[in-house]
Order: sequence, then C-alpha cells, then structure tokens
Amino acid sequence: QIESTMASNFGELVLLLGDHHLPSRTTSIPEQFQRMLVPHKMQHVICTGNIESPQEYERLRELVGGGSNVHCVAGEYDFVQQQQHQQHQQLDDKKVIQLGQFRIGIIGGHQVVPWGDLSALAMIRRKMNVDVLVCGWRRKEGVVEHDGGYYIFPGSITGAYSSHSPSTNPSFILLAVQGSNMVCYVYELKDGEVDVSKIEFAK
Repeated sequence: QIESTMASNFGELVLLLGDHHLPSRTTSIPEQFQRMLVPHKMQHVICTGNIESPQEYERLRELVGGGSNVHCVAGEYDFVQQQQHQQHQQLDDKKVIQLGQFRIGIIGGHQVVPWGDLSALAMIRRKMNVDVLVCGWRRKEGVVEHDGGYYIFPGSITGAYSSHSPSTNPSFILLAVQGSNMVCYVYELKDGEVDVSKIEFAK
C-alpha cells in the first residue's frame, strides 16, 4: 500500500507516528511496519513524541535524509528524558508547519484536559490557527472532522501501553498532500496483519 501510494506521485508524502516508548515499555517497532518504512520514500516525518530513545530519533532523520524535515514535539516522557540526559534532542511541546495549503499543528496530547477531548482540542487548534491538528493519542477513527477542522491521531507505532490505554494495536498514518487535497492512510496491526483505511479531505 505504501509503495502504491509512492508510485502515484501524489504530492508530498508525510509519515505520522509517535508514542514509541522505546525501550521503557516495549522492545521494537513491529517487523511488519519496519519493512514498510523505507528511507528516502517520504519527504517529511511528523512525530507526536514519547520516542524516549536518541537512536530512534536518528532513525527518523534517516528516513527523510536529514533533520530539517523531521517535525517532532516532546511527549510527557520526553521531558523527563531530556532532564535526565542532556544529550537528548531538545524538543518543543508544540509545532506548526505548512504542507501544501494546509497549516498543520503538532502536539503531544498530554496538554489536553480531559485527555483526547475534542472540544479541548478544538480550542488548541483555533489558538494555534491551524487547519489540521496532529495529536499524540489513539482514537478508533484515526482521523476526525470536528468544529471546522481536522484532527489526526496516529497512535503508537509500537503498540506501547499507556495509562489511558493498557492494550492498543500498533499504528501509524501516511499522508499524501497536494495543494488543497490530503489523503490519510491509517495503518493498524491487527492479529499480525496490517489493516489499511483511507480518508480524503480538501481545504
């Protein structure tokens, strides 16, 4: 599916992922996903934080051939890691980038109270003045339209547990952005098989 998306040459390809929690909660990204994440096939990486490992951050850099196209924010556990290990990449808790005609905001999600609440997220989206808000949280839908904006939840690339979700399927999202059009491919590992759903929207 990723190869066919790449072959279509549909604008810029953007990998969305986060909540690795490596090595504190799990040991690796699932092999089924690792085979799909080929260097130099995507132009950007958006990461919602909680990577925890400097090695994993370097891996994201290698996917897109350098750090300038890795757009990463800090999750709540990244802040702890940064304080303990000064060599860790210093990350902001939010970021705004422009892709095509879309302004995209990125947050870790721990700033939202209640956690994952769409009304609270809508207030953050308006304050950041973005069309799309990428949030470190896993909702069943993956992509939600609400209150005049779009909200994208890539989930955990490793399927790491969290206080709000003790058991979760590994997932990530691939965006294809061209001008005012965006296609979201949601990849989720279910019972050892990769399930893919597709959502399209336009500005």
